[in-house]
Amino acid sequence: MHYSIEHVHARTVAGFHMVGPWEDTVKQGFEQLMMWVDGQAIPAKEWIAVYFDNPDEVPPEKLRCNTVVTVADDFTLPPNSEGVILTHIDGGEYAVASARVLEHDFSTPWLQFFDALLKDSAYHIDGKPCFELYLNDGNQDGYWDIQMYVAVARNAA
Repeated sequence: MHYSIEHVHARTVAGFHMVGPWEDTVKQGFEQLMMWVDGQAIPAKEWIAVYFDNPDEVPPEKLRCNTVVTVADDFTLPPNSEGVILTHIDGGEYAVASARVLEHDFSTPWLQFFDALLKDSAYHIDGKPCFELYLNDGNQDGYWDIQMYVAVARNAA
């Protein structure tokens, strides 16, 4: 899988923290997020899923993710935003890859991306959460175009 190394800016985000199997919690989190964004007329800039855990090491019922939208740095949560978190995604050096997701199969492009990254002799995976940015509404289009972000650091020479 082709990817590039990019300096990514930090993002202020608002949304929902979810715990459990990602195939359930990401969908549920985005449903809650859509209702909150629409109900509060939130000026959402980007739609993002943030992944905190390695599914090879953490059992499905303990996997953590945030389903969020990018908001202005000075954004404050409006009234009636119970359960909504306001947080940040760290900036820095990230490996970035694009993929088209068909039939809700988000895991295949991520596995291909990690496989390529693990073979990279110039960089290693950093410990920051990974995230994916949605470039379209897959519920309407029947597919999702995403950008995947994995924090990396240059290996010592």
